[in-house]
Amino acid sequence: MDLKSLPSSKESTKADENRRSSDYHPSIWGDHFINVSSNDKYLTAEVEKRFETLKAEVKKLLMSNNTAWKTIEEIVTLVDQLQRLGVAYHFENEIKEALQSIYNSRVNSNCDVNYDHNNDLCMVALRFRLLRQHGYKVSADEKGEFKAMLTNDARGLLFLYEASYLRVQGENILEEACEFSRKHLKSLLPHISTSLANQVEHSLEITLHRGMPRLEARQYISIYEADNSTRNELILELAKLDFNILQELHRRELSEISRWWKDIDFATKLPFARDRLVECYFWILGVYFEPKYSITRKFMTKIIAIASVIDDIYDVYGTLEELKLFTHAIERWEVAAANELPKYMQVCYFALLDVVKEMGDKPVNKEPPGCMHYAKEAIKGLVRAYFVEAKWFNAKYVPTFEEYMENSTISSGYPMLAVEALVGLEDMAITKQALDWAISVPKIIRSSSLIARLDDDVHTYKVEQERGDAPSSVECYMQQYGVSEEEACNKIKEMVEIEWMNINEEIQDPNHPPLQWLLPSLNLARMMVVLYQNGDGYTNSSGKTKDRIASLLVDPLPM
Repeated sequence: MDLKSLPSSKESTKADENRRSSDYHPSIWGDHFINVSSNDKYLTAEVEKRFETLKAEVKKLLMSNNTAWKTIEEIVTLVDQLQRLGVAYHFENEIKEALQSIYNSRVNSNCDVNYDHNNDLCMVALRFRLLRQHGYKVSADEKGEFKAMLTNDARGLLFLYEASYLRVQGENILEEACEFSRKHLKSLLPHISTSLANQVEHSLEITLHRGMPRLEARQYISIYEADNSTRNELILELAKLDFNILQELHRRELSEISRWWKDIDFATKLPFARDRLVECYFWILGVYFEPKYSITRKFMTKIIAIASVIDDIYDVYGTLEELKLFTHAIERWEVAAANELPKYMQVCYFALLDVVKEMGDKPVNKEPPGCMHYAKEAIKGLVRAYFVEAKWFNAKYVPTFEEYMENSTISSGYPMLAVEALVGLEDMAITKQALDWAISVPKIIRSSSLIARLDDDVHTYKVEQERGDAPSSVECYMQQYGVSEEEACNKIKEMVEIEWMNINEEIQDPNHPPLQWLLPSLNLARMMVVLYQNGDGYTNSSGKTKDRIASLLVDPLPM
């Protein structure tokens, strides 16, 4: 269907007089990524040959029969470096074998992974973190103590601090370790080297486990390059070259999506909505960054960008009668349903139908038959939740905290995105089992969704109050339990921590589903920290969000 032929939303109706207004800033990127020039120097046959040579050399270092492996500590360090540098995805099988070897030798041989007098704190914490990250159930020592000698070991404390974020509920020793290490790291900051201080400050702001993998890699490459004592030149060259090659791929994808966005002309036809296409791509880049997920990444970016516009239609612009029509049209999911809609809604409606149809026509989505049914059902669920919130707002109804939580789990958009993430996978047979699992909103998706909603609310509720938005979880909790604003925020922050521990528990469960099903939810939760830690960095994206996007999509690494 020809979206260009649809008019702008300039209809003069009585309803316009009662519409709410928004004060969202325009896109800070404009046509930058449409007009971005390609950096072809990373796409030559010579570069490709060098890249393959570097990968082969690093792979040799990881091979289980490599005599260069003198100690488990060296294996652990290498795996950690490859992960932090963002190149571990090239060596998934070798890393899996290495970690299985570490798990077998350290756990099955009755050699605990916890701190004792024979173990270096850095290595113990690192082993623990890596194994838990990869789904191994290793225990924390409930009888452990933090000795005074550790208070001066800044690097050990940093590793302990990062490991503590892999804790699950009931692991009091790790909760104590988190507070202990945070306290002493802050006191040591003025007394340690600049390089280590930079790492500590960054981790205290966003710990490794909750950071966006690409941003963490971008930062760590510079740290690794400055470390003359442990730096491996081959690994460094591979990491820098890989970053720049990936950046060029990502820029090309974003350029393609930006042209699609401009052709639809959302910014002109729906001027009340947030124009955040680049920020949406950045968001999805936090879920999948590897080349093999290119189709998925483009599909999910288009979906989240349209969902953001739909969110603004329900929150800001649409009348209740119009929203009822739009909800009904989404339930029907057919072109003819658009006849019921105002012109401005048709722009969004047709774009959504086109994107889902386009994805369904791709060869990757042929199995299982009907898998796009799940993509549609997830979107329908999101729109239903938006409509519930719109009805609450129009009725001036303040829901109970439990009502709010139940609906906002879906309206966060994360259950929908978790389904779309599996629908678009190119490197595995999409099974009905996987899609049935995702559409049921299992524990890990629910936890990720609650983190999204509650983290958002805690950081944005004051601005939303001033704007006259519907009550947030903070206000619902205050009203229901008769507590102060501060008490409500503290309680909600505690809930967020519990949901993070639930995510960890799901990944570390010995009987967990394939990690490929679980990791999108973890990565979506991480992006809430990145985007909302200091306020709404999505809606107001001209500050730190802009700098972070530039570091990944604008500025290449010097070789």
